[in-house]
Amino acid sequence: MTRYVIGPDVALMLAEKRARVSDQHRLLAPTLLRSQVLAQLFSDVRAGRSDRKEANERLDHLRRLDIRLLGDRVLQRTAWDFAEQLGWHDTFIAEYVALARLQADALVVRDPAIAHAASRHVAIARYEDLLA
Repeated sequence: MTRYVIGPDVALMLAEKRARVSDQHRLLAPTLLRSQVLAQLFSDVRAGRSDRKEANERLDHLRRLDIRLLGDRVLQRTAWDFAEQLGWHDTFIAEYVALARLQADALVVRDPAIAHAASRHVAIARYEDLLA
């Protein structure tokens, strides 16, 4: 079983496309994924890019994917270290990199700049690698 840490951009893509993840994979994310996804869906509804019904359906799809959410002390400490090393202004993305380093086989993000920066520390996989 391959363990992938997915970023919020990937989670939102999985939800938008109602994608099915291979049974051979386990999805992981920091606990902040829940808030980031909710905030983005809310923003999309407020901006008229989506409606509340669609946002709720996307959230339901994500819940069915059984993403294991983690956020312990070691993860936080490691995220802090990564944010410092990478010169980032906050620790949000660093939590994804830290979790990939600590508990996963690879990180999946769609943003090429984040993938490039993280690739010095963890393996990077493609969105398509997740799919059934």
